[in-house]
Amino acid sequence: MDEEQLKKFDWTLIVISIAIFTMGVLNLYSATFTEFVGHGLRYWQSQLIWFGLGSVVAVVIMLVHYKLLSRIAYWVYFANVFLLLLTLVAGKASLGARRWIGAGGFYIQPSEFMKLSAVLAMAKYFETERVTSGYRLRDLWLPTMLILMPVALIMLQPDLGTAMIILLTFGSMMLFIKIEKKSLLLVFTVAALTAYPVYKFGLKPYQRQRLVSFINPMSDPKGSGYNSIQSMIAIGSGQFIGKGFKKGTQSQLNFLPEHHTDFIFAVFSEEHGFMGALVLLSLYVLFFLSSLNIAYVSHDKFGTLLALGIIMIFFWHVFINTGMVCGIMPIVGVPLPFMSYGGSSLITSLIGIAILTNISNKRFMF
Repeated sequence: MDEEQLKKFDWTLIVISIAIFTMGVLNLYSATFTEFVGHGLRYWQSQLIWFGLGSVVAVVIMLVHYKLLSRIAYWVYFANVFLLLLTLVAGKASLGARRWIGAGGFYIQPSEFMKLSAVLAMAKYFETERVTSGYRLRDLWLPTMLILMPVALIMLQPDLGTAMIILLTFGSMMLFIKIEKKSLLLVFTVAALTAYPVYKFGLKPYQRQRLVSFINPMSDPKGSGYNSIQSMIAIGSGQFIGKGFKKGTQSQLNFLPEHHTDFIFAVFSEEHGFMGALVLLSLYVLFFLSSLNIAYVSHDKFGTLLALGIIMIFFWHVFINTGMVCGIMPIVGVPLPFMSYGGSSLITSLIGIAILTNISNKRFMF
């Protein structure tokens, strides 16, 4: 990249992401400064290492033209499906779930990478216009199967949150392609009719109890409703300006479970209050607006669909995570991008940023 291209390079998403990540690391330090993730590393130190590794991968992706991803889309997708199968067979089990593969203290979560792989496969499939009057259901069976296959494997781990993100992202992408109205109506009808059977027979008892506790946390205040209640207490106690850095009692005294992952937003809100939460959410809004502009100005269908899919991944993560810690969404274990601890989640987010930035700067890459 020469000097002229460097001047035109769009740094917007990179700057916003680094700003959110910086807030996230400081918040993670505050929430876990006495805790260790292993090998003598604290959580915030481990997160910095993952950020370094993810940044290397992101730079490599930004140096090549994103259209290369179109050529390898299905290869990436099926490689990721293989990793999901391997996880079920030989993955590391923890807290009743089998979601990680690796050795020697280095583990990755293939389901996290499956979010991007699924979007990549969908963008590739719809890259070439196949219909003129609109897609019918018989035209959508293949992409639907491409989504349901990894979703089923992820549900077997079990990981309801990640499976939900992939389904919601797929549904969101479907809104941007031309589908016949009758077919769309039929899809919504089938979804409505199958909702209860899925709830009754597709979810495990503890997952069903989470949905019940979402409606009424006090139905089981010391069990499934505990996390939601403690999270809302933490957010409410932050009031307008918060209790201050490292002064959040809910996290420091370990009343708030998973305060370094799923409920990191509750920690941030307790320590920085309404104003701090407003600043963080404003950065996410700015991120989404900038990303949507990238999708809008993209000159090809693959780039537009790929950008929209990645945007939807980030959107549903932010929407569900902040919603569940505030008590307006069920608790399903969805991390907050750049804020929650997690190597695979962080690397996936960095790859997503790299692809969006690549699409934005494609006319300057060569």
